[in-house]
This record gives sequence, structure tokens and C-alpha cells, in this order.
Amino acid sequence: MTSSARRRSKRRVWSTLTRLSSRSFVAALLLAALGAPATAQSAGQSTPARTPNINRMPDGKPDLSGLWQALTTANWDLLDHGPEPGPFFQLGAIGAEPPGQGVVEGNEIPYQPWAAAKKKENFINRLSRDPEVKCYMPGLPRATYMPFPFQIVQGTAYIEMAYEFATANRPIRMQKHTEPPVDTWMGWSNGHWEGDTLVVDVTGFNDQTWFDRAGDFHSDALHLIERYTPVSRDLLQYDVTIEDSKVFTRPWKLSMPLYRRAEKNVAFLDFKCVEYTEELLYGKLSTR
Repeated sequence: MTSSARRRSKRRVWSTLTRLSSRSFVAALLLAALGAPATAQSAGQSTPARTPNINRMPDGKPDLSGLWQALTTANWDLLDHGPEPGPFFQLGAIGAEPPGQGVVEGNEIPYQPWAAAKKKENFINRLSRDPEVKCYMPGLPRATYMPFPFQIVQGTAYIEMAYEFATANRPIRMQKHTEPPVDTWMGWSNGHWEGDTLVVDVTGFNDQTWFDRAGDFHSDALHLIERYTPVSRDLLQYDVTIEDSKVFTRPWKLSMPLYRRAEKNVAFLDFKCVEYTEELLYGKLSTR
């Protein structure tokens, strides 16, 4: 081969290598833009996925602050249910129960036999037994899906959740996790982040709250694992695993979306219902 031919061959090889290198570089950029795993991830060093297009705190955690509300009929009944007439015919359609789709995985609450019988008894006597009727704090997870919005105020050490019904509230301890000092209606919440998901471990409940108006109940052994996962700026996925060895045969789960209230000048309001229950609770003690 002549020297001239050798130079032409080298130029062709160099041109081919250059084109391949350019294509590889462009391909790498495209893979990165599409969210392909990085080299470290390919080696097994996975990192939690980040939700795009959501508000974030200065520390990079999702900012869940705002007014949120569930749009379900779960407060009536956690399971699938049809319409039902109200207890007083004078109220007509106002007192009737709307139909709704269940929020429980498998559409079944795994009661122990004695507890299933008590649930039916609770339903029959719901107008006198339901803690909501008496304006007691609603407990969890019920406070989340009552027909009232709730507010999240987010900090680093604490995340506060305030509920309109009966001015219930709870702090979520994000750093110094402690055991509940006493059983309460709203329990004791310790939280942490798993990627962009807020995970809350809740214990320390009393047995004075229900899950819904259908009489679904729990004991003081109730244990919840809540998961709040941002889907977008205005949508959270809410998942709860419920465990109570005194009442249920196994853990069970409910799920629903939560929507950010976005009306102009939307505000958190209190529904202080104590005064509306005084005659119901204490009227029999009146000397009138």
C-alpha cells in the first residue's frame, strides 16, 4: 500500500470513530433525558425515584403544605355500599346515605368473629354510639376522609396536620421519635421519608373512635402505617396499613387520592361542634 493510500485509510478510520463517538454521546444524552439508570445504578446502587413537577422544601423534600381533601364516601362506609334511607323520614333525601365505592383493598375488613358481630351491633345503634355524633375527635385514619378539608404545615423537625372537624390535630415527629406517653384519640405519630413518600407510624390510640358511620371500629391496639406520596403538585396518594390483633385476623389496607384545595382565597376553617351536641349528651341531666 502506498503512503497516500495509508493516509486515506487512516482518515476513514478516524472519521468512523468520530461518528461513533458522537452517536454514543447523543445516545447518552437521550438516555439521561429519558431517565435511564446511571452507571452507579446499573451497578446496583439504586436511588429513590424523584417525583417531577412538585413543590419542594429547601432540603429537597416534597413540600406537602396546603389544604387537602378526600372526595370519597368512606366516612359513610369504607366498603362498597348502595344508597340507604336516613333514620328520620322528615329529613327526606337530606338524611339519606349516598352510594359509594369502597376504599379497602379486596373490599373486605378481616374481623374476628366476635368483632364482626359487634360491628353489626354498632351499625344498628350508630346514632347513639358513633363518636362523630358526639363531636369527639375523629381519630385516624377517619379524620383524613371526613367531608372536611385538613391542613398540612410542614417543617423539618415536625409536620403538623390540623383537621376542621372538632379542631382535631396532631404533630408528626420527624427527628426525635418517641413512644406514646398515653393513649389518645389521635394517636402518636412518628414520621420519616422514603424517597418522596412521607411514611407515618401511628400508635398510642384509645378505643373511642370508629373508622366510619357503618360501625367499623378498633381497639386500643390499633397500629397504622400511613404513606403520603405526591403524584403532582395538587394530588397525593394516601395509603394506610391497619393492624389490630385484638379485632382483626390480619393487617388490611385502604387507599384513596387526596386533592389540594385550590379555590381563590381558600382558608382553613374550624367546625367546633361541641355546642351542637350538648342537648344530645347532657339534655337528660337538665332540671328543666
